[in-house]
Amino acid sequence: MTQSPDAQRPSPTPIRVDAEVLENHRDAGGNHCLTLEIPGWPGAEPGQFAMLKPGGPEESDRTDPLLPRPMAIYRGHAPAQSGGAARVDFLLKVAGRGTRLLAGARPGEFIHLVGPLGGSFAPIARGSRALLVGGGTGIASLYELAARGAKGAEVEVILGARRAEDLMGSDAFEALGVNFRVTTEDGSRGLAGRVTDGLEDALAAAEGPTTLYACGPTPMMRACAEIAARVGVACQVSLENTMACGFGVCLGCAVPVRSGGFSLICRAGPVYRAEDVVWEGLP
Repeated sequence: MTQSPDAQRPSPTPIRVDAEVLENHRDAGGNHCLTLEIPGWPGAEPGQFAMLKPGGPEESDRTDPLLPRPMAIYRGHAPAQSGGAARVDFLLKVAGRGTRLLAGARPGEFIHLVGPLGGSFAPIARGSRALLVGGGTGIASLYELAARGAKGAEVEVILGARRAEDLMGSDAFEALGVNFRVTTEDGSRGLAGRVTDGLEDALAAAEGPTTLYACGPTPMMRACAEIAARVGVACQVSLENTMACGFGVCLGCAVPVRSGGFSLICRAGPVYRAEDVVWEGLP
């Protein structure tokens, strides 16, 4: 199995807890920012995720839906103080019953959580240039990476969506002070077109060591991988796949890799070097 990029920090040990819902904001596009208070939170690295499952104390609540949902950690990567809890944000969009229940969670209710899980992005090197491309809920994986990288590197963030109301987290990224732009396919905000439009020219014009980071729909990440390969720029992607456990038991998140066979996103990923992924083998 292939491994995530090498230059990453050791991952914190995962915990299994019931986290209290502090806030659950919904925007005009139906996107949600779910804020949880997580006791004993060990912290997380950029690109890691958690498994979230709605449900109360009753047995029926704990088994319907049966499986949790993987959610990238958006904000709140710092560990909780000793004996305390940490405030951690997740972004989600309703796609089925599980996410619908998470989207409907109210302050004071509890969410079952296991995390942090998976590997992380390799840190953005000081003095280098980084281009971060995100779409959909995939932008959640990139926020902490951008925040840390902006302290010592030239960071540009490009977020894309079909329509302006579908954009997630744009205000938070803009507040980081990085080079920031938005694209929408219908032209309702920012540049009209896809998030990958003009990306090849931007990478080709880059001076010095540059890395492309991408997270979002699979076709978008595949396009980023192909562009990076043509230009000769390193590219890391954070894959999104269906999974039932989050720690390598169910085998539901396997992806084909160039070295042969399959890799489990929840263990070896979700971050991969783009050239390691057999993109034509992904749905």
